[in-house]
Amino acid sequence: MNIRHWKMGNMLENSLQKSQDKQVVIWLFLVAAVIFLMILLGGTTRLTHSGLSMVDWKPIMGIIPPITELDWQESFTLYQSFPEYQKVNLGMTLEGYQSIFYFEYFHRLLGRLIGLIFLVPFLIFWFRGAIRKSMLPQMITMFILGGLQGVLGWYMVKSGLVNDPQVSQYRLTAHLIAAIAIYSYILWVAFGLVKGINKKIVVADDSLFYPVYYQRSKYLIVLIILMIASGGFVAGTKAGFAFNTFPLMAGQFVPEGMYSLQPFFINWFENITTIQFNHRLIAYLLLILVPIFALSLHHKVKAKGIQRASVLIVLMLLLQVSLGIATLLMHVPVSIAVSHQGGAVLLLSLMIYLSRALDEG
Repeated sequence: MNIRHWKMGNMLENSLQKSQDKQVVIWLFLVAAVIFLMILLGGTTRLTHSGLSMVDWKPIMGIIPPITELDWQESFTLYQSFPEYQKVNLGMTLEGYQSIFYFEYFHRLLGRLIGLIFLVPFLIFWFRGAIRKSMLPQMITMFILGGLQGVLGWYMVKSGLVNDPQVSQYRLTAHLIAAIAIYSYILWVAFGLVKGINKKIVVADDSLFYPVYYQRSKYLIVLIILMIASGGFVAGTKAGFAFNTFPLMAGQFVPEGMYSLQPFFINWFENITTIQFNHRLIAYLLLILVPIFALSLHHKVKAKGIQRASVLIVLMLLLQVSLGIATLLMHVPVSIAVSHQGGAVLLLSLMIYLSRALDEG
């Protein structure tokens, strides 16, 4: 009798833990989705040249935008005292200023909203005991990284509030990759919980292949993040507006002037020709490696979820490359360029899902 009661109690406890895990998963996916929107809005802010419209940083009071005509005029007058207005937007009207102000304003507002979307449910879940104690370090890491990302964003903006009103490509890329790192970490944790909730016994024949493909998936995750980082340097140096032809650059596959700067390594970060070529080269590598990985995985592993994801990732890669080519040939239209950036994040998301599904740890 006692044994039966113990088993029933254990089953109820496991059922409750799974229910709580599902709630945490939904919350984490919501946070990741809002970060995804944040990345898209950040790209839009960059492409519309709106990032330097807010020339001060007020983490608390900055949530309130200019409201009255006097507020707007004071904000515009402050903007006019900085080099971007004087050297780039001289003669801009108040209405024109408002149009770029709101992109940056909503970008910062969404950043604050992400903090609330994370912190408030976390506190509720924690006090209810819905979050596993083993996950507390992960949650604290997410929150700290999110706060540091806000500071890094302002550090990036400050680089453009100088005599040369251009945001540093180094700081821009660091800001982008930090967002990608937070997003990826949240997905990694969330997919791990999903796997625990839906845990099934792996077919014996399949299990032999999991460690091999798990390692390969991690290498591809690194390569996709490297592609995103190279895209950050393309955006930061405006390299996308040069060599608007495909597949050749200035009539050549390997264009001249790729390594004209000294020291040698600086070409990877400051030479527009090299930056765009490297971005293309990483795309070519992914076009070869991802389909090989996905087709082999589809053939060897019979789990339906993994097979579907292996097909989707190839389709997503083809769409992403098509968006990249369209962005280049059409001279970087905002809608296509932002879709290209979003496509990279979705490609990364699918690879993270596959990697987590193949992780036997």
